[in-house]
Amino acid sequence: MSTAFDLDAFLPYRLSVASNLVSRLFARRYAEEFGLTIAEWRVIAVLGADGTATASAVRARTGMDKAKVSRAVAGLEARGLIRHVAHRGDRRLDPLALSAAGRRILDAIVPRARALETELFAALPPGTREAMETALRAIADRATVMGAGPGDGPD
Repeated sequence: MSTAFDLDAFLPYRLSVASNLVSRLFARRYAEEFGLTIAEWRVIAVLGADGTATASAVRARTGMDKAKVSRAVAGLEARGLIRHVAHRGDRRLDPLALSAAGRRILDAIVPRARALETELFAALPPGTREAMETALRAIADRATVMGAGPGDGPD
């Protein structure tokens, strides 16, 4: 006998669907003009926010798996949008940084990203943005305490 399961009410499923829809919407808005994948945008965004970061730090910050980060980094390097900053001779430990061209792309995308965010938050009742942000932080923190880690599974 099977137990009824309402997939549309299951939190992990709902979060995943919402995240994928928003990521695809944003990707559509910048992919054509800038030729970036979602993963490449995430790497650029982390480097723009943090200044420099290793590939491992990008994985930890984004939750993307190692292979996806590696492909994104390789693609961005090949296009001259990011560069390695020398570090003790071990390239795996070399922090990544935006190049001047990468910084120009970030500077062009950020206003669009903020506009999209404003558009999406417009769907929420007034005063609920902070509650949503608090809830998302709490869910992520709880998942981490329960054993989730960066790059542990689907992103």
